[in-house]
Amino acid sequence: MKKGLAIALLFLTASVAAIVAQGGSGASPSAPNLAANPPRLPLAQRIARNDASRYRPSPAVHGGPGQLKYFALFNGEALDTNLWFLHRGIIEPKSGIGEHFHNDCEEMFVILDGEAQFTIDGRTASVKGPAGVLCRAGHSHAIYNPGPTPVQWMNLNVSLVAGVYDNVDLGDTRAGAALDAIPTFMTVRMDPALLRAGGGRGRGAPASPPPANAVLSRRIAGPAMFSTTWAYLDHVLVPPGSATPELAHDSVGEAYYVLGGEGTLTVSGSAPAAVRAGDAIAVRLGESTRFASSGSTPLELLVMGVARDAAAKTQLLTAAPR
Repeated sequence: MKKGLAIALLFLTASVAAIVAQGGSGASPSAPNLAANPPRLPLAQRIARNDASRYRPSPAVHGGPGQLKYFALFNGEALDTNLWFLHRGIIEPKSGIGEHFHNDCEEMFVILDGEAQFTIDGRTASVKGPAGVLCRAGHSHAIYNPGPTPVQWMNLNVSLVAGVYDNVDLGDTRAGAALDAIPTFMTVRMDPALLRAGGGRGRGAPASPPPANAVLSRRIAGPAMFSTTWAYLDHVLVPPGSATPELAHDSVGEAYYVLGGEGTLTVSGSAPAAVRAGDAIAVRLGESTRFASSGSTPLELLVMGVARDAAAKTQLLTAAPR
């Protein structure tokens, strides 16, 4: 009897360990556990590198046509906030993600080049990259690449409850959908011509004209756009030889994706770590960051801020413009 009980307990322990290792029964196939950004390691080892050889073919994503190829740069364990994942990959020609709802999280599909057809709540329009389209919690979205070449793609996701992902597929590929001439949804564009100096992250009056070595930026999505603790999305350009001021992350964690150029990143006084186009890094609450541009072209960053909690986001919403 005792021997049988011991064997049963051993089996149960092994089964639980296996479930935990796989992320639990509620883990979403859209958020693979094997991310490129491992948590709580030295800075140089925390930098996720975009690596096309690691993209996994994913046909019929949410019932969409064709296939995507992508992988996770990092997942929810990379930040101390409700960031759930950042995916990087390509949408193959005549392929896309079928229309689906999210009720417990919100996503932004981003294209870095080309053109794609975005859908929000059944309305579709063509958007040229680099740009992103937000799907707030409680709404549906889709994306389709009608062209003859792959589109470089990213997916940013923040959950209402940490670690919770949901989706409801609608069975609509959106291939061949009627197009609106003007999008009826929120679109953000990463246009360097719109960046400016001065103010916190591009807010406030710029110098006229700005110094040649001035860091340029623009808040392309503010806290009012998001229904979760997602706080903002910034576009930043650091000229060669320049650096950003050291920024403390007391109430907002940040995730960075390097759109172009090369340079170094220092976190909380650590030794600088080299970063280049295609790299991503998540910075935790309580850390500080400083970027320096060391190449011949500007270091270009997409910055994703996720607040510690609703109270921290409310402070951003009610703060006076800087």
